[in-house]
Amino acid sequence: MTPGPELGPVGQKISAKLVQAFAPAALEVVDESHRHAGHAGARPDGESHFRVKIVAEAFRGKSRVEQHRMVNAALAEELKERVHALAIQSSPPS
Repeated sequence: MTPGPELGPVGQKISAKLVQAFAPAALEVVDESHRHAGHAGARPDGESHFRVKIVAEAFRGKSRVEQHRMVNAALAEELKERVHALAIQSSPPS
């Protein structure tokens, strides 16, 4: 479960932090910054908008809001400093 080669340093850091925090059964981190060029919060150098799909046992018994708060807490530094938008799809393993 390593970050794809298309991810830059911020995307790779997001992926690594999520792996460390949740040991996910499945993880996909997608940089969607190119889709937001010219919009508020978009950075000229990219890596500002991400989509995360994560499946982890840590989410079992948690509401969707609780799951998203857990992900946001794990990525607090990135959300404060660099990432403008983070779309999250989270669930426990089925």
